[in-house]
Amino acid sequence: MSKITNPWKLAGKSPEKSQEQSSSRQSHPFIDQDPEAVVGQFHDLPVLNFSDYGVYLSFGQDRVLLPNKYVPEDIFVGEEIRVFIHNDSEDRPVATTLEPAGVVGDIVALNVKDTSRFGIFMDWGLEKDLLVPRSEQQGRMELGETHLVEICLDESTHRIYGSTLMTKFCPGDAQGLASGEAVDLIIHSITPIGYTALINHTCPGMLYKNETFEDLSIGDRCRGYVLRIREDGKVDLTLKQSGYASVEGSAKKILEVLEANDGFSPCHDKSSPEDIQAAFSMSKKEFKRAVGNLYKQGLITLHKADGIRMK
Repeated sequence: MSKITNPWKLAGKSPEKSQEQSSSRQSHPFIDQDPEAVVGQFHDLPVLNFSDYGVYLSFGQDRVLLPNKYVPEDIFVGEEIRVFIHNDSEDRPVATTLEPAGVVGDIVALNVKDTSRFGIFMDWGLEKDLLVPRSEQQGRMELGETHLVEICLDESTHRIYGSTLMTKFCPGDAQGLASGEAVDLIIHSITPIGYTALINHTCPGMLYKNETFEDLSIGDRCRGYVLRIREDGKVDLTLKQSGYASVEGSAKKILEVLEANDGFSPCHDKSSPEDIQAAFSMSKKEFKRAVGNLYKQGLITLHKADGIRMK
């Protein structure tokens, strides 16, 4: 099995610990054969019975424990509870009413909470942190940093783990993309020149800072456009449509800002690029084109060095 499909191969666990984990898996063999007993997802499960440790919920052909601290008040046998199924410290399936940052298959931005010799632990909203094994890390990860993580499930062990490998985020290439095409983006990382983004979960691309007039963070999702595809297959991106469509979008943005500010903005054609970017999240060139378009349509009036106003 490859490192990708078996990320715990190099975890360096002791034989004693491995035996304990094997034993705990043997107590839940139904997961291997039961298609309804899916770990890493939300389920609406009925209460089977109560115990000193919590309530047992029907889970596929077997049952799963919801610990006392998560049990709602006045619950009764037969009532359904929406829970997330994950693994406890002994790798047994367990239920919780806490909501993680994502489910298996999701790509989410998570913070590094702790480090160890065999992996990095990410805060994903549950008491047991999400492990990103060393073999699943794209690069160095430091305490407190934010990284884009795919939540994965090892099919052989039913353990949930995280991966920052670009090959998992983007299994394809730019083939099939075209200049000007609208695409869905997830911000992957930030560099001195711009933002690396995942394009349609297929391949990476670059949003240059001089093409981006708003602050973006790792994990942000936005609509973008293919600016160009280079000879080496790399993709340059933009958040603005080209040509007249870009002017239309910017004009709409200006009207929205004016409406939110009593119909007036002190920005004008002599304002600094920084002031225009702060107010409208666009370049000065784009602002002037859009203002000219709105003026021709009779939607705004110009007041020389005082600003612009809606009619």
